[in-house]
Amino acid sequence: MVRFLTPVLEHFPRLTITAAVDIVLVAILIYQFILMVRGRRAAHILVGLGVLVVAYVASVWANLELLRTLLATLAPYTAIALIVMFQSELRRLLARIGRRPFFAVSQIEQREVAQEILLALAHFSQNKIGALIVLERKIGLRTFIESGVKLDASISRDLLCAIFHPGGALHDGAAIVQGDRVAAAACFLPLTTNPLLLTELGTRHRAAIGITEESDCLTLVASEETGRISIAAYGEIELNASLERVKQVLSGPFERGDLRPSPMALDGTQIIPRESSVPRP
Repeated sequence: MVRFLTPVLEHFPRLTITAAVDIVLVAILIYQFILMVRGRRAAHILVGLGVLVVAYVASVWANLELLRTLLATLAPYTAIALIVMFQSELRRLLARIGRRPFFAVSQIEQREVAQEILLALAHFSQNKIGALIVLERKIGLRTFIESGVKLDASISRDLLCAIFHPGGALHDGAAIVQGDRVAAAACFLPLTTNPLLLTELGTRHRAAIGITEESDCLTLVASEETGRISIAAYGEIELNASLERVKQVLSGPFERGDLRPSPMALDGTQIIPRESSVPRP
């Protein structure tokens, strides 16, 4: 096997530092492009182009001259068509590269997003306005985004206040945040089936827990009855959390177990665990 592969490997160029840097830069551009088209109509367009490429290869292999000629005639216009169809995505990609030339800039964006959310939560708490904000993390929430009204807008305090304004069309349901953008509003979320919570919490809080049982997202809830803020993650919910506590959760890394089941704390914070975390009698 080694003797067979040796002549083949000799034809490949040697991997140098310049080639490695070149490969890394191309990989970064491809990754940014994937982030740009993920969950958008552009992804379906790319799938359609892939089907046409496969059809062209199949026509050459099967000697389908008419189909091959037709596809070959359309090929020169593909570049112009892609620019026209992806003009908004290309602008977004260039803006993303301009905003984040280095990795440190993403941390600044994260702090700005956290600040806008904190300002909105302060408004909800003071005016006793119900709100449900879901922050997507590693596991995608596209299924739940499609159940609501698609927005794809930059997150801001004013936007969140407009979404959850009492009596508004988007007031009911959840707002799902992807990165620094509000992907959708008025989204339907699954309710937790934990029997310990059915009588303790309302529908909004049970929905906040339910979505965290299916993904690793972080959910923030503002109660319209008391104005208190709650944090839900990994099937658990921390009731009556302060804005400082929310800021701490949004600013730092948050993993499973950070909401530890415990009795009522001195500052009034309470954590209700899921059923598996409660010892059975």
